[in-house]
Amino acid sequence: MKLTSCVERALGDVYLLIGTDCPFLLRDLLASEQLAVVFGKAVMDVLRVFIGSPYGLNLRNVLWHGFAAPQEIPAKYCAMLLFLTAGLGQLLQMYLLQTKHTLIHRPYVIFLSLDELDVFPDLNHETLSLAEELVKLSSFVLKAMLPFWMAALTAFRQNRYADCVILLLPQLEVGLRLLFTTTNKCPNRLLTAEPSTLYTTFDEMLAKHLHNGEVNQLPAVLEEPAMEFLWDFLNHQEGPRIRDRLSHGEMNLETFPREVANQIVAFAITLLCRFSDGDIVAFKEHMVIKPLLKCASCYHSQFHPIPRLKKQVLECMKSICLWPKLPTVPEEHVQMFKRFQGNDEASTLMLSEIVSELQQYVPQDCRSSDDPVNSILTERILIELGTRHIRTLYSPRAVLEILLILRKISTQCHRVSEQVIASTEARYKQWVNKALRSRQRQNYLRMLNSMKFLSPVLRLILVLITLELANIHLVCKKNPFDYQQYLKFLKSILQHTENLVTYTSPEKNKWDETMELTNKALMKIRKISGRKLMLMQLVT
Repeated sequence: MKLTSCVERALGDVYLLIGTDCPFLLRDLLASEQLAVVFGKAVMDVLRVFIGSPYGLNLRNVLWHGFAAPQEIPAKYCAMLLFLTAGLGQLLQMYLLQTKHTLIHRPYVIFLSLDELDVFPDLNHETLSLAEELVKLSSFVLKAMLPFWMAALTAFRQNRYADCVILLLPQLEVGLRLLFTTTNKCPNRLLTAEPSTLYTTFDEMLAKHLHNGEVNQLPAVLEEPAMEFLWDFLNHQEGPRIRDRLSHGEMNLETFPREVANQIVAFAITLLCRFSDGDIVAFKEHMVIKPLLKCASCYHSQFHPIPRLKKQVLECMKSICLWPKLPTVPEEHVQMFKRFQGNDEASTLMLSEIVSELQQYVPQDCRSSDDPVNSILTERILIELGTRHIRTLYSPRAVLEILLILRKISTQCHRVSEQVIASTEARYKQWVNKALRSRQRQNYLRMLNSMKFLSPVLRLILVLITLELANIHLVCKKNPFDYQQYLKFLKSILQHTENLVTYTSPEKNKWDETMELTNKALMKIRKISGRKLMLMQLVT
């Protein structure tokens, strides 16, 4: 399994010597003219027989999808692949000498935010010992596959974290396939690995419907937290997509993080506990197993667009909340700055009207009649609303379409904030160092004046996004005309924020235009709010 994934990655690197856009599917890569040029068609045909076609041995897929027990793959196949790989290296070396090309290997994928993958507590020796006992008792494990499970747990003990996960992922697929075929009453799908029949893989098992259109019963059996965990770690584009990345050779096997392996093993232990024929109450109540089961039962998605948007909005709000702490003008020029400050009463009034309208949709303890603007447009409200669970599994297309636009709006707001912070700090430093000309100082003062109004409007947009997100599934209740009008409104707000990014950039630095644009955005929000097209206004 390690060899096939590493060979696939290396072949992709060779492909890029000649072609662009490396094929995603191994079978397409092996059938490519580019690799035939380097290695010869006969060699590529041998590779296709071994690892690249359902009509050959198809070793890569048969193993990675958990269709073969340990004793079912002869050692001679592995030996053949090892020698073949060495031969590929020799042929490549000859090709590089002839063409004077240099092979450049693509960088590995690195997990940057390991804290987001931190779901379960760290597994200790005692937990792993109990897991070894559970493996022997649980009906989730096919007896023929028992050596794989034991080898995976041994690999974890030996700090071989990539080996552990490579061994364990196919076994999770086997166990879930067993559950899937039992709950959907299709036992014939259990060992499907034929060229003429579609494999029963994670993709089908985690889907809402079966191929015949009937509702898949597995999600109801696994329950939402386990389904969200599987979608997070295997499927969501912004998640770790561990199986894809390992099986396609995108990760450095020597530096595979313990944190990720810990999560997969811990999750597997919870499945062993939940799906067992025997009496394992003692295991479930054990002091080291109980916390794992609790974590599994409380899991919420981290990598679906909904939680990603929540995180984005909160990060943006934190950025805007830094504005009041920024330096303004040197102390000796404070009076000059005060004389320069203006206040657009009409815009301030319009902002207050919109915020007052919002009050009824925000949590009771976050409202204030004395100062609605500053009490509602806060980080606290985003945190409060962000703790509310929003369904993520099988989000309808309309929901995903709205989420995409909301995320783009949030991203643009954050860019505006970061630009404002960078410009303020740079201009203040230049002023102190007497490096600002008179006209630049005037423009800087206009910027500081604009920030007083830009800040609450950006915060308003973030609160609106959060309130709409809290009611995102109500978008499915809109009729087609209202949906299109709502979509048009969001796209106009997105356009406004994109223009704000342009105007507040160091290159443009247009602050009068920024104020004008901010006013237009407010008017657009007030208009759509008046027409009751917001999702929060659909709540009855």
